[in-house]
Amino acid sequence: MRLKPQHLQPVIMAGIMAFVMTAIITWLNLGFPPDYFLRWAKAFVVAWPLAAIAAFVAIPIAQRATLNILAWLAR
Repeated sequence: MRLKPQHLQPVIMAGIMAFVMTAIITWLNLGFPPDYFLRWAKAFVVAWPLAAIAAFVAIPIAQRATLNILAWLAR
């Protein structure tokens, strides 16, 4: 199977978002304890696959919603 942009882009996007979100939320909840990076890494490892699945589900919904909103605004 040849990898296509529509398969890789949501995974990369989810990784970036999970990286940032888990770092910030871990910091908000814990501050910077000595084991911050270990706790953040555990959260990231769980969040990235979940975010990728969510992206694959959300992208078609967001595309349809965007087209509907633009069509409505064009009227």
